[in-house]
Amino acid sequence: MSTGAPAAAVPPRSPSNAHEDRVILVPLPKIVFLWPTLVVAILAGIYMSFKHEPGAEGPVIAAVAFLSMLALNLIVLSFDFPRTTSLTVFFIIVAVFLGGALMVVYYPTVLPWLSTQLLKIRPVANATFYFVFSTMMALIYLGVAITVRFDYWEVRGNELLHHHGFLSDLERFPAPALKIDKEIKDVFEYILLGSGRLILHPSNEPRAIVLENIAWITRKEKAITNLLGTLQVRFRKQGPADDGT
Repeated sequence: MSTGAPAAAVPPRSPSNAHEDRVILVPLPKIVFLWPTLVVAILAGIYMSFKHEPGAEGPVIAAVAFLSMLALNLIVLSFDFPRTTSLTVFFIIVAVFLGGALMVVYYPTVLPWLSTQLLKIRPVANATFYFVFSTMMALIYLGVAITVRFDYWEVRGNELLHHHGFLSDLERFPAPALKIDKEIKDVFEYILLGSGRLILHPSNEPRAIVLENIAWITRKEKAITNLLGTLQVRFRKQGPADDGT
């Protein structure tokens, strides 16, 4: 009769644990950063659906808000704003503001003239314009949601998988020695979607894998670190048991 202690039963993994054993990385196109403009367009369309008196200021304010948000979003898409650049832009804005304040003090007639010229600009758009714009953006986002399902990366405990193509082509890379670098190259993109660049260095691969515009990148990085760290702990625990000592 064997006197050894009975082996402990290994409980099956639940579906929730199965999902915890992988991390999905989806590179996104820059069009996703236009979501604030889409939100403003929808709100402006709803506002313009109500009846307004001729010459009311509400439609003008809605149009100015939409154009301002669109301009800001296009600036974010067109230029990168790392931390140093963002500080430079901030100080430039402060300098312009202080310069304007000094101009008002020393040249008091300039501001009324400038205000008069700006008040002559009265952009107005009806509800149809805003809803058509919103529909176009929504269709583009729907297309993005479909296409990213055919091109994404999956980090597992022992391998890195690249799913791509309509026929689900698959590339495999070793993951136990995977190194990760995170870069926040644009502060505003990080504010909008927590987005950044993730650089993966699989073992035995001469070139790094660069994934742009990974949403909620800090959360993804922590999940990958925890996943790979858990795998290493499992290996350490299983090592002595294999020796039969």
